[in-house]
Amino acid sequence: MKWFIENLKTLFYALIIAVIIRSLLIQPFYIPSSSMEPNLLVGDRLFVTKLSYGYSRHSFPFSPPIFDGRILNSKPSRGDIIVFKTPADNRTDYIKRLVGLPGDVIQFIDGEIYLNNNQIFRTVISKSDELYCGPKKIEVITYEEKLPNGKNYLASYRKDYTFMNSEKYIVPENHFFFLGDNRDCSKDSRFLDEVGYVHQNNLVGKAQILFFSSDPRVASIFNFTKWKNSIRFKRFFKKLI
Repeated sequence: MKWFIENLKTLFYALIIAVIIRSLLIQPFYIPSSSMEPNLLVGDRLFVTKLSYGYSRHSFPFSPPIFDGRILNSKPSRGDIIVFKTPADNRTDYIKRLVGLPGDVIQFIDGEIYLNNNQIFRTVISKSDELYCGPKKIEVITYEEKLPNGKNYLASYRKDYTFMNSEKYIVPENHFFFLGDNRDCSKDSRFLDEVGYVHQNNLVGKAQILFFSSDPRVASIFNFTKWKNSIRFKRFFKKLI
């Protein structure tokens, strides 16, 4: 009986330490969708740092209402890849790229993105790429986009049709505007009824390092016989941009 109690105590302490690390320092996340291709693939596993933007109730498991606002609040930068809770339910984790800060005006005109009336500069990287959109592959044009702060990243647009024109998105105070890098296969801030503008309190953390990757379309991670084909060894410990 004493042995059982001691092991139970050890397990309890280990769980407490794990929750503290997960809530205050770093948390692993799994990429379940193709909305951030070509930069993040389904099956990627990331480390997200919690201190990057400070802490809100969403920093903790199950988002307990233990305090309002953010503690040690630090503003994110354009181009950051961020995990946040969707405003629709304050529960579901999304990961997207930050494009618009509070007060910014974003608009799509003829398929180009305008930020505060200035076109976001982009150069063609490839006109013959294929990405996933759900279970299907789509043909895309991949660009390197450059934000006003100098942040570069890859973004892909469908060849057959793309998100062409929009009204002006005016980002409210204390809110942010996010886009998926797989532009025509992403539910993001363009869709105001589903995601829309994200309040600063909904930010969970900054995606920093891709530490493991396997393709679930090839085989389960537990299928050791197919590791050679399913595990993407070249993506291990890759710093995200």
